[in-house]
Amino acid sequence: MFAKVNTAHLEGIEPVLVEVEANISSMGLPSFSVVGLAETSIKESKERVKSALKNFGFNIFAKPIIINLAPADFKKEGTHYDLPIAVVLLLAAGYLNANVDDTFFIGELSLDGKIRGVRGVLPFTIFAKEMGFKRVILPEENINEAGIIDGIDILGFKSLDEVIGYVNGEVKKEPVKIDINELLSDEEEHLDFSDVKGQFAVKRAAEIAASGMHNFIMIGSPGSGKSMIAKRIPTIMPSMTIDEIIETTKIHSVAGRLLKKNGIVSKRPFIAPHHTASDVSIIGGGRDAKPGAVSLAHNGILFCDEVLEFKKSVLEVLRQPLEDRVVTVSRANRTVVYPANFMFVAACNPCPCGYLGDSKRECVCTQAQIQRYRAKLSGPLMDRIDIQVQVSSIDIKELSKLQPGESSASIRERVEAARKIQQERFKEEGILYNSQMSEKLIRKYCKLDSESIKLMEQAVTKMGLSARAYSKILKVARTIADLENSENISSKHLLEAIQYRILDKDYF
Repeated sequence: MFAKVNTAHLEGIEPVLVEVEANISSMGLPSFSVVGLAETSIKESKERVKSALKNFGFNIFAKPIIINLAPADFKKEGTHYDLPIAVVLLLAAGYLNANVDDTFFIGELSLDGKIRGVRGVLPFTIFAKEMGFKRVILPEENINEAGIIDGIDILGFKSLDEVIGYVNGEVKKEPVKIDINELLSDEEEHLDFSDVKGQFAVKRAAEIAASGMHNFIMIGSPGSGKSMIAKRIPTIMPSMTIDEIIETTKIHSVAGRLLKKNGIVSKRPFIAPHHTASDVSIIGGGRDAKPGAVSLAHNGILFCDEVLEFKKSVLEVLRQPLEDRVVTVSRANRTVVYPANFMFVAACNPCPCGYLGDSKRECVCTQAQIQRYRAKLSGPLMDRIDIQVQVSSIDIKELSKLQPGESSASIRERVEAARKIQQERFKEEGILYNSQMSEKLIRKYCKLDSESIKLMEQAVTKMGLSARAYSKILKVARTIADLENSENISSKHLLEAIQYRILDKDYF
């Protein structure tokens, strides 16, 4: 007999419909084959499905069996095909007598028939709803992830026998409905800018960066507070919108980072790869073309601590996603596009020993060592960093006398106000932040008076600014003006923006 059920294949974070077809012949020697360009993980599912069905008393493997994954013109992979293969076999063998054309199946099977969680459940669920399916049958482990989607029934099961009972109408199961607001964490932040004493100029730069989603680098001696400040930037950024939560959760779901959390990404990601990370782990790819750190940081922050300890090749691969806000991963059998709209935050020492220019300790590096160290941060990459600041160390005696800094909540109010101004400004432009402005939008929203034009001309002449650096200054100045609720960019806004280009002043 012939039977068919529906599932999907993931191309990046976008699913493609796959029909799992089964044909069991009445004549011929026993065989079990899977066709339709199935990769190793699917071919291995034959053994998992066979063991699970036998453990529930279904011995249907004495006849020739063919499973086809249609369409057969692209490769399929993933363990989520186990459950649809088991169900379609039972339909073809006559053990299930139900119409499942409006049902979408995903799930991995263990040898004893338990259903394990899989990655990519959220994009699968959204896709099933868009395709008009009435219900999704999936692992109970994934119900929080899928249950936030309205307009489709989400049914989570622990084992294959429960699914069989439900499809045959012998077991009742109520769809899961989860209010996304219930999953949003109400826990207080453990990190707060009030912990940062002094460093007023750096905190001001961080506030501007968070307001316009500007890339940000801090250069200073060890122990000056660079990492401490970077880790607190997410606490001053606005809460994620529902659309941002779903978009970010889709990426983390595809990467398999939600299986144990059993929830959603409710806070802006803060991804901090180690400096030994490879190109692939940063940009994405590998055999499965999974998202890398730049995509996991989507709608959040990618923090590279000790950025000059990273391999130069790793830093250079950041150039394209920093500019385009998407990353294209090309492999022999596929090309996948992942979103990568993140705020890049970096920290580094001024030299290998870390004390060049320090008022308390003397640098022991040679000029050659310093040049070799700095060479990793290329001109094109520096051009893509909007705000560049020096972080000076604070004397311990002075530190003990300083009062706690301004709280994150107070700073966040100003950031949110600036973000609202940008959202209103760009509501017809298809962008959200000042850092995303194109040259056309810069000309439209960053108009300068005659005094400001002369100031910019002087800055270009003295600092040798590139065209990209010129645009970055205007974008930062626009954000500074927004923080002051100023309609126009004035000279003082430009002067502050220019001072955040220390890398263009031969400091580095």
